[in-house]
Amino acid sequence: MERNELYPIFLKVSNLHILIIGGGNVALEKLTFLLKSSPNAQVEMVAPMFRDETIELANKFNIKMHNATYDASFLKGKHIAIATTDNVPVNEQVYHDCRERQILVNVADNPPYCDFYMGGIVTKGNVKVAISTNGKSPTTAKRLRQFFEDVIPENIDDLVKNLNEFRKTIKGDFEEKVETLNEFTKGLVNKKEK
Repeated sequence: MERNELYPIFLKVSNLHILIIGGGNVALEKLTFLLKSSPNAQVEMVAPMFRDETIELANKFNIKMHNATYDASFLKGKHIAIATTDNVPVNEQVYHDCRERQILVNVADNPPYCDFYMGGIVTKGNVKVAISTNGKSPTTAKRLRQFFEDVIPENIDDLVKNLNEFRKTIKGDFEEKVETLNEFTKGLVNKKEK
């Protein structure tokens, strides 16, 4: 059985600078995905033209837009780049430019040219679950996202806040606190005896 060896992390994209290359449907999808999860994301976009919906969304979130063709100078100061054009040589150039500069890059729908994937995300208050299919099946990730949206209770954030308050009252070193919290919360995952 093949194994997913991706390392999941949650990035504070409000502290990072992201460039989206492209102005079509895929660019709009990636921008929407980013802003839905992180409304304070620091994003710039570059494309010779943008869809009206993209312009509207970008204006709403103060996204800087460059009406221009891509060149490597747009990568200056960026931490992450997302290439979404329908021009394969441009997307591959973005990939190579990013690799030279040690910038994380995602070339949409081209897994060999991706340092990371943008998986399915479920957010309920402070709880965020990310889903990856190792770039193999975005549709499966979407269905799993829908499943988790249904099964994670709406009041999960109350539990998180209450546990955070309880955590503040626990005495002892880190290990003792973890042990106490694990004991306190094990009922959340233990299956009922029949």
